[in-house]
Amino acid sequence: MRKTLLLCLSAIALSMLSLVADAAKPVNTLDGGFFEHDTGIAIRGYDPVAYFLDGKPEPGSDAYTTSWMGATWKFSSAAHLQQFKADPAKYAPQYGGYCAYGVAKDNLVKIEPDEWTIIDGKLYLNYDADVQKKWKQDVPGYIKQANEKFPVLLKK
Repeated sequence: MRKTLLLCLSAIALSMLSLVADAAKPVNTLDGGFFEHDTGIAIRGYDPVAYFLDGKPEPGSDAYTTSWMGATWKFSSAAHLQQFKADPAKYAPQYGGYCAYGVAKDNLVKIEPDEWTIIDGKLYLNYDADVQKKWKQDVPGYIKQANEKFPVLLKK
């Protein structure tokens, strides 16, 4: 009887821990956002600081990583890692790393790290070169649309 009670209490405790863990997940947990599918790697392993400081995308290294918002972020140097740690929100891409044009069009889609723009100090990523051409036709308009739609898309 005591063994059965102990097993039941253990099962209840484990299910409660699961509920707490689910509630504590970061906002951007959908595949293709900050996270590479099934790996938890942000921006497909690219260094977010490089876009700002080097003016180009650079693959990150396993030697320089940190965890933020439930994802592993990689950097090309220790200096970039420290820059990010000092202000991660400054360097993280907008819309959870999803394609900015896609968000403006009501879709959460993956990105290619080579298709990017920085507007007003914020990093925007796109699905591919063709989508980026569309994005660049009306960047302010698409940003306005995406800003309105992103919170709703995350709830779907």
